Amino acid sequence: MRAYKALWMLCAVVVVLTATVAAQPQETQNGWHVIRMTARKYRYDPDVITVKKGEKVRLIITALDRDHGFDLKAFDINQKLKKGDPAIIEFTADNAGTFKFKCSVFCGTGHRKMKGQLVVQP
Repeated sequence: MRAYKALWMLCAVVVVLTATVAAQPQETQNGWHVIRMTARKYRYDPDVITVKKGEKVRLIITALDRDHGFDLKAFDINQKLKKGDPAIIEFTADNAGTFKFKCSVFCGTGHRKMKGQLVVQP
């Protein structure tokens, strides 16, 4: 019976770890912290991005349903996102803190809700 419980606990841990890794579409490529994102009707996925101060960040954002925008004022970024065409946005996270981003292309009645945060850890 103990072995059975231990096996179930191990399976639960594997499932949780797998889900956690799958939920964070991030990787490192040639010194860039690469984060893949999607934009669609009133939301970004993920809507919270966490990086470390000093990292070179490459966001690859694909608008899935229509044109959107990505406005991150703290880093002087305002990029139009054309439907189905991945946009590449590169910058260095040179300031620690939490910075808001939002959609900069009107996308409907919920447009004002389409926002997120960039967290730059020291």
